[in-house]
Amino acid sequence: MASLIKIDPQTAEIINNEKRRQSDVLQLIPSENYTSPAVLETLGSVFTNKYSEGYPKKRYYQGNKFVDDIEILAQERAKKLFGVPHANVQPYSGSPANTAVYLALLDPLKDKIMGLSLAFGGHLTHGSPVSISGKYFKAVSYELDRSGKLDFNEIEKLAKRQKPKIIVCGFTAYPLTVDFEKFAKIADSVGAYLLADISHIAGLVVADAHPSPVPYAHVIMTTTHKTLRGPRGAILMVTKKGLQKDPDLADKIDKAVFPGLQGGPHDNQTAAIAVALREAQGKPFQEYANQIVKNSKALAHELTKHGFKLSGGGSENHLILVDLQNLNLNGAPVAFALEVAGIVVNKNGVPFDPMPPFYPSGIRIGTPSVTTRGMKEVEMEKIAAWIKKVVYEIKGEKLPKDKQSLRSSSSTAGLKEKRSGFLKDFKNKYSNNKKLLSIAKEVQSLTKQFPIS
Repeated sequence: MASLIKIDPQTAEIINNEKRRQSDVLQLIPSENYTSPAVLETLGSVFTNKYSEGYPKKRYYQGNKFVDDIEILAQERAKKLFGVPHANVQPYSGSPANTAVYLALLDPLKDKIMGLSLAFGGHLTHGSPVSISGKYFKAVSYELDRSGKLDFNEIEKLAKRQKPKIIVCGFTAYPLTVDFEKFAKIADSVGAYLLADISHIAGLVVADAHPSPVPYAHVIMTTTHKTLRGPRGAILMVTKKGLQKDPDLADKIDKAVFPGLQGGPHDNQTAAIAVALREAQGKPFQEYANQIVKNSKALAHELTKHGFKLSGGGSENHLILVDLQNLNLNGAPVAFALEVAGIVVNKNGVPFDPMPPFYPSGIRIGTPSVTTRGMKEVEMEKIAAWIKKVVYEIKGEKLPKDKQSLRSSSSTAGLKEKRSGFLKDFKNKYSNNKKLLSIAKEVQSLTKQFPIS
């Protein structure tokens, strides 16, 4: 970073501060990971300088010989790794990738999307009314049952009643294995396309640590920066089954990405995706992905022993959803306290959550990042013990939940002010809490044993 330090020391300092933060904490947000030095180098390569609207061999600009080479390489690696006949590596991220599928296959304000409700662990782009997926397309949502599991009987009833054109299976806070075959049977029974959003579990899928959707889905979307451990980006794939349903499906998807939604691709990102796909080949990555699951199961087991209630009863993939209601705690203050202690998670809603999104009743925990650092089951025991200590340190701190205040809009505003004031006071009180800072030092001692490469 010699050039950056010379040209812009302020930005260089901020980058170094972030690098130090990432190194010193236990990063347990399941949608984040540490990508490799090779991927980071590629992101900063000369491909950043190029503009290349179009697709390989069909560009609108000159000078794209090597851009074509790298995009074709990324496409071929994705096709081989996932076992699909078509891959588009240009989507900037997951949200525009999902939107491209809808643009390709749906008539706006007419055809329906059916996905898991955001409140139950779905994604904004699976039909949420605050997203373009719910504003410009009709959307219906299925939910989880009281045990936090997919209820396929209810999903099937909803599909037959609503007749969606696309069913989305893929989630952001579902800790259990996804049965793609059951989703496929439901989609096929109503003539719907099945879109498998495997953004969270793509790395597990290619390593056989989770069943693959390839035999069952028509279209597959994945981001590349979670368990796949690549740069921020996305891949859209069309399966053999998808081409059997519609021989023009791949062409429709490509045209929806460009020129439908995007201009020129980010060629440095495409190159970095190619590198990540290369890294995902072979035994070392397979061992890594399977260790993610082992760590998640071990951490879930330890948390259960410590009295935490887990949505779905545990973990079968890379994430854990902790329901804090039995402890009379809220996800927002708990997530803050954990960060003071050097443990980074995110507040998250739980199934049938009575609280609003900004003050949800749970926290979401994942093991991809700590597994990248080389941690295993024994470290999960330590992490669970620290989480328990943090939570019990703040156990008496209860977010205002006066239901009587919700009877009028004015009192609702008053409740919002109470909650905002509570969180402000809570942060002031615990930012320098000696016990939490002591745990942070213990955490830092552990992280030094597992440096980020």
